Amino acid sequence: MRQKEETFKLVFEQLYGPVLAFTKTLTNNHDKAKDIVQNCFIMLWQKRPDLIESQTLKRFLFTTAYNSYVDLYRKDQRKNRILDDLKYSMANEYICEENSNVELKITKLKMVIEQLPPKCQEILLLNKRDGLKYKEIALRMDISVKTVESQMRIAFKKIRETFKADEILLFLLFT
Repeated sequence: MRQKEETFKLVFEQLYGPVLAFTKTLTNNHDKAKDIVQNCFIMLWQKRPDLIESQTLKRFLFTTAYNSYVDLYRKDQRKNRILDDLKYSMANEYICEENSNVELKITKLKMVIEQLPPKCQEILLLNKRDGLKYKEIALRMDISVKTVESQMRIAFKKIRETFKADEILLFLLFT
């Protein structure tokens, strides 16, 4: 038994470095390469009765290292594909949820605008929908710029109050 251990030690000392260097070129990762080579020598120890010639030992170690790398690579690819699929589905779910939230907010905003006094509503829409400046709105409606500012302030206040109530409700629901 002692001679087998000495022979194995000699094989290990001669071939560990070259097999590790070969495996590092495959993995580009020192730690993964060391793990693969360690497993190769464990397999060599387990199969030592079947392997007698030194050429067979060398071929066995390099082939085992390569096959172990391929197995690890395929396993990583499957894991990465699963993670990518999971990331995609989570992102897609988030986007769908955000889209529905945006649609709800737009609907709510339209309802708030519809509840504004007619003049206030018209001024807000001229500014936000049509892109007119306060001065242009004042000229078009034959009112002062201060009146436009005042009506815009009223509109924004009502909109803020409506959406602030939602935030308070959400806060109370989740605490």
